[in-house]
Amino acid sequence: MPKTFPAAQSFESGPRPQIPLVNVESNLIQAIGYDKDTATLAVTFKRKDGAPGPIYCYPDISPVMHAEFIGAESIGKFHGEHIKPLPFKKYHPDPVAETAGADEA
Repeated sequence: MPKTFPAAQSFESGPRPQIPLVNVESNLIQAIGYDKDTATLAVTFKRKDGAPGPIYCYPDISPVMHAEFIGAESIGKFHGEHIKPLPFKKYHPDPVAETAGADEA
């Protein structure tokens, strides 16, 4: 039986919550952020081309779940088992800062 996938979720039109992201050691996940005031978890994934990927924001994540996530032996496995099934909003990645002198040749 072929594997089925849910339809891709579209990007949110408004600005994303401004949650600072911190790079993590993972083969799957690039960075994680958490805002305890809004209980929102932000996650971005690694891409093969190295370009910034979308930022997924998961609401209603307890501080305990966040602590377990960042402290997990395998962050990617924890995400797949505990966070991936939860509702989320998808935002465009932050713009990449221009490198000084990039247009000089």
